[in-house]
Amino acid sequence: MEYAIRATNIVRAFPVAGGNTFYALRGIDIDVPRRKLTILKGRSGSGKTTLLNIMSALDGATEGKVFIDDRELGGMSEGEREQLRRYEIGFVFQSVALIPIMNAYENVDYGLRLADYKENRDTRIKQVLKMVGLEERLSHMPMQLSGGEQQRVAIARAVAHKPKIIFADEPTGALDTASGLIVVKLFKELIEKEGITIVMTTHDSGLMELGDIVYELEDGEIIGREEHE
Repeated sequence: MEYAIRATNIVRAFPVAGGNTFYALRGIDIDVPRRKLTILKGRSGSGKTTLLNIMSALDGATEGKVFIDDRELGGMSEGEREQLRRYEIGFVFQSVALIPIMNAYENVDYGLRLADYKENRDTRIKQVLKMVGLEERLSHMPMQLSGGEQQRVAIARAVAHKPKIIFADEPTGALDTASGLIVVKLFKELIEKEGITIVMTTHDSGLMELGDIVYELEDGEIIGREEHE
């Protein structure tokens, strides 16, 4: 099996009052296979978002190493990590972070401009919005879209510049069950169509069966791993 990400002995520690140390992560080992949906599950405070941030080069580990395509993040300069995030990674967050004064088309276009996309932007914007089922909503403003539709625009924006990996932090957290299921099924379709790797966090037990690999975290440690056919 080929891996997009490999993390070994990840520790994330924070100093707290009284000269003590809080360990958000303790000795995490995790492998993320290419072109699969890997889910990090756990209750709030389990460490899943901290781990996601370290794997996506948004934060650094106190100890341990993270490799993306055999490149060790700790050995990169901040400029190199910024380039990695800009060109090779896509992000989807619980708060969809669409720009309210831009319509769906313009929000995706803005993402392509940030990523310095070299191909035909108009063609790609229409392609990805059709992929997420919003080809009829190009000119709609975020306030004219449902929560689920807004999240699908955010996903289209994240995938538009053809990243290798998408990191999604609680992308269904603000959605009802039906809309959340649509989002995760969309992730699975994008993996098939775009050949990308997706890592997402969730505490929604109803979505676990859709993950190819599911890691369970508790108190900063991995307590379980499931693999689904």
